[in-house]
Amino acid sequence: MSRVISPSYSVKVDLSQHSLWKDRGPLLERIDLELTERCNNNCVHCNINLPMGSVRARQRELTTDRVKDILSEAAALGILTVRFTGGEPLLRKDFEELYGFARRLGVKVLLFTNARLITPRLADLWTRIPPLEKIEVSVYGMQEDSYDAAVRVHGAFAEFHRGVDLLRERRIPFVVKGPILPQTGRELDAFEAWAATIPAMDQPPVLSMFFDLRSRRDSPARNRLIQTLRVSPDDGVKVLTRRRSAYRKEMRQFCTKFMGPTGDRLFSCGAGQNPCVDAYGMLQPCLLLRHPALVYNVKKGSLKDALTNFFPGVREIRASDPEYLARCARCFLKGFCEQCPAKSWAEHGTLDTPVEYFCQVAHAQARELRLLREQERAWEVADWKARLEQI
Repeated sequence: MSRVISPSYSVKVDLSQHSLWKDRGPLLERIDLELTERCNNNCVHCNINLPMGSVRARQRELTTDRVKDILSEAAALGILTVRFTGGEPLLRKDFEELYGFARRLGVKVLLFTNARLITPRLADLWTRIPPLEKIEVSVYGMQEDSYDAAVRVHGAFAEFHRGVDLLRERRIPFVVKGPILPQTGRELDAFEAWAATIPAMDQPPVLSMFFDLRSRRDSPARNRLIQTLRVSPDDGVKVLTRRRSAYRKEMRQFCTKFMGPTGDRLFSCGAGQNPCVDAYGMLQPCLLLRHPALVYNVKKGSLKDALTNFFPGVREIRASDPEYLARCARCFLKGFCEQCPAKSWAEHGTLDTPVEYFCQVAHAQARELRLLREQERAWEVADWKARLEQI
């Protein structure tokens, strides 16, 4: 809305009806592009990576021109930011070309990388043409032995440090994040202390520990390994509450906005509004959700059609699993729980089967905040609104 001022009065005008926006279609603020599923790491916990040298994967990947077409259409829909991710996006030999194309469109670039493939040439490129978003670097250990064991590549730690040093030397803004693994858990304090020395870090690094299973459901063996790496719910809460006063303050604000039962509607997250194009041209509601019935082939259609006609229907899907309806649909801990169609798909091959692990994590957080008593189940609590007000 905007106000048009005359000498005697003002009126409200709906700018969405202005001729400037006529026939433009849906606006798209951000899009994720998985440039490849291949990676030069082989991380023990990864839910997507394929071998760096996979010829089959490389041959299936979108061509340079097709990625440019997607970027151009996204720009026409008002895109502000593209997130280049993978796998390791810097494995694409045309990365520099795609990066330059996106920036010439006026689009900001958010890059997810392990930093191992950052070269002086790339760092100089980002100095001349800044991405306008902080590069996000994943860190898998503070020592050579722990890092190389986590990524299962000898010499990876040295390459990671070389890449990070190039970013520092050229003062390219970047932030770091990392998983808590058996190999790295003892280094958490050292990691956070090191992260605090990075100029662009204005808060502690994001930590992952409640790991997702393989979103393509392509390796039961890898899934079993990932499950063994997940921290217990109680240990996870100990990590979350390491700064107890700050945690409680954050939770007070969080709980006023994001808690409460969602009913039988599966998507309460705006799925498809900032979608992801995978390496092969399938448009997904989000990075993780790869259910074949919920993806759209952009090689045969368009972003506009997907946003206008396909994803609105996806967002209206309702749960039918009796256990979900009895538990998740009535649970007020939705803000704590990572249960969602993407997680159900990865764990069970359905959209609405409850994932017990994430349920346990949510309940452990609620007990820590005294929202629940021992043995209480959140979907059985009637006075949850009053409890939230007491945090």
